[in-house]
Amino acid sequence: MFKNFLASITHNSVSFIGTAIAVAMLVLMASLFAMELWGFEGGPYIGILTYLILPMIFVFGLILIPIGAVLYRRKLRRMDGSEDTPLLPVFDLNVKATRRWMLILAAATMLNIVIVAGATYKGVHVMETVEFCGLACHSVMEPEHTAHARSPHSRVACAECHIGPGADWFVKSKLDGAWQLVSVAFDLYPRPVPTPLHDLRPARETCEQCHWPTKFVGDKLKVIKHYEEDEENTELTTALLLKVGGSRANNSHGIHWHVDRDVDIRYRSDETREEIYEIEFTHGENETITYADRRAPEDGGVWRSMDCVDCHNRPSHIYESPGPAIDEAMVSGLIDRTLPFVKRESLRIIKTEYESHEVARDAINGEFAAFYAANYPDIANERAEDIAAAATVLGDIYSVNVFPGMNVWWDTYPNHIGHEQSDGCFRCHRRSMRTADREQVSTDCENCHVLLAEEEENPDIMSVLRPE
Repeated sequence: MFKNFLASITHNSVSFIGTAIAVAMLVLMASLFAMELWGFEGGPYIGILTYLILPMIFVFGLILIPIGAVLYRRKLRRMDGSEDTPLLPVFDLNVKATRRWMLILAAATMLNIVIVAGATYKGVHVMETVEFCGLACHSVMEPEHTAHARSPHSRVACAECHIGPGADWFVKSKLDGAWQLVSVAFDLYPRPVPTPLHDLRPARETCEQCHWPTKFVGDKLKVIKHYEEDEENTELTTALLLKVGGSRANNSHGIHWHVDRDVDIRYRSDETREEIYEIEFTHGENETITYADRRAPEDGGVWRSMDCVDCHNRPSHIYESPGPAIDEAMVSGLIDRTLPFVKRESLRIIKTEYESHEVARDAINGEFAAFYAANYPDIANERAEDIAAAATVLGDIYSVNVFPGMNVWWDTYPNHIGHEQSDGCFRCHRRSMRTADREQVSTDCENCHVLLAEEEENPDIMSVLRPE
C-alpha cells in the first residue's frame, strides 16, 4: 500500500536522512538565491556554493530516499520471514488516496527537475564567469586574473577564448577542469603555470569571432616615448608606421599576410615555441617551400599550423617589461620625470626580487627615499610628495607584473609581438632559416614597419605628424 511507502520514508533512517538533506539544501539554495536577487555580492564562492555544491548535495539527498525505501522493504521481508512481501512498494491506482499521493509525488518530481535544471544552468554560467576562473583558485590564477583585468580583453569572459562556442569543447574543458581541481586541492600545480597551452582551441575558431584579416587593414602610426637613465631623464622618441596589412580584394599584404586564407604556414619548434627549427610555407596551389635552421635538431620538436596566437601570444594576459612600464608612467605624469635619475633608480629598484607585494612596496618606498636623502637632500625635503608618489606607482607596476608566490617574474611570460621581450619576429625571420638552395626567409624589416624616427630627441617628423 502507498502508506507503506510513506512509512518507509519516515521510519527508515536512510530515507529520513535523505529527506532532511534535500529539504535543508532546498531552503539554503532558495535563501542564497533570494540574497543574490536583493543585491548581495559574496564573490565567486557564493555562486559555487549556491549553484554547484548545494545542488549536488540536494540530489544526493533525493537519491537516498528511494534507497531507504528499498532497504525498508527488505527489512519487512526479513521480519515476515516470507518472500511474499514484494521488494518494491505496490501502488494500486484504483484507490483514490493512492492516486492523490501519486499526483503529489509527480508534482514534487517535476519541481525537483526544475530546481536541478535551473541550478545546472546557473552552475554552468557561474563556471564561465571571469570571477570563477580568476578568483575561485586565487593563488593559482592571480597573475592571469590581474593581467586580464588590465588588458584590452578585460570585458571578454575567459570561456569565450579558452572554450569558445560548441558543446564538444565545453565538455573537454570541464574534463580538464576536473584534474585542475584535484591539482589545486592537493597542491600539485606547477609554479609558474607553463605556457603555451598546447590544447588551446585554434584561434580561427575563437579569435576570429571578433577579429579577421579583412577587418584590420592598412597602416598604423605608433609613437613610443623612452627615457634615458641620465640625470635629466632625457626623452627620446621612436615613430613607427606599422604595416598592419590584412586581406582586401585578393591583395594580402603586411603583417597579417601570415594568416591570409591562401597562406598556409606550418612550423616545428620546441615546447615553448620560442625556438623554431623548421618552416613549411604554401601559398595557394604553389609547391610547398621548406626553410630550416641547419643548427637546429633534425628530429623532435612539435609541428603546428601558424595562427593568431603565435604572434599575439599574450592577447589577454599581458605582462610588461620594467623599462617600458616605467616609461609609460613617466609619459602619463604618474612618475615625475623632473626628479633626477628617476628612470635609472626606478629600474634598479624594481628589478630586485622581493618575497611579496607588501615587502616590495615597503622596500621601494624606503629605497626611493634613501636615494634622494643621500644624494639630493634638498629635493628630498622639498619634493617629498613627488618622491612618495613615484614610489607608490612603482609599487603598483611591480604588483601587477610580478607574482612571487607563483614564481612569475619580469621575463616569465614574454610577448612575441615585435621583438622587445623575446625574439618575436626573429624566431622565423633570421638569416639562418634557409631552403636547401640557400634561399633565406625575408629579413627585410620594412615588410612590417617603416621607421620614421628612432630614439631621437624632438624628431622633426613629429612636427609633421602632430603639428602645433
